[in-house]
Amino acid sequence: MVMSGGGSTDASDPDEEPVVLDWSYQNHTEGLLRGGKHCGSNFKRAILDNADLTEGDFSECDFSKASMVGADLMKSAFDGADFRNADLRKARLNLSNFRNCKMKGADLRGIRGRYAIWQGSDWWNAKVNEDLEKVLAKKWPRPKDD
Repeated sequence: MVMSGGGSTDASDPDEEPVVLDWSYQNHTEGLLRGGKHCGSNFKRAILDNADLTEGDFSECDFSKASMVGADLMKSAFDGADFRNADLRKARLNLSNFRNCKMKGADLRGIRGRYAIWQGSDWWNAKVNEDLEKVLAKKWPRPKDD
């Protein structure tokens, strides 16, 4: 298990250098990345089921085809991340930023993410529950040119 946060009293230290990880094709079930800065990391096809990614910065990361079932992603930044064909069923996404993310084919069924920021992300290309779809369509509508 890798811990990237928790060592300091202020996990959101702006001077903290990002730690780029390559966990692609690896099993890190219940991995602990709480409060870490991992911008540009590779999690392609990683197994991150029930992992703790809360309060971290995962901007521009590749989560394509990753399994993140039941993972806790609350209060984290995923701006520009690639979630195409990722399995995020029952993940906790509230209060996170998903600006300009690629979501085509992602499984978002059963997630808690209605209070997340989805600006510029193509959530409508993902598998979502009907109730979540209604909330997201109202708050983060599909662009007219799509």
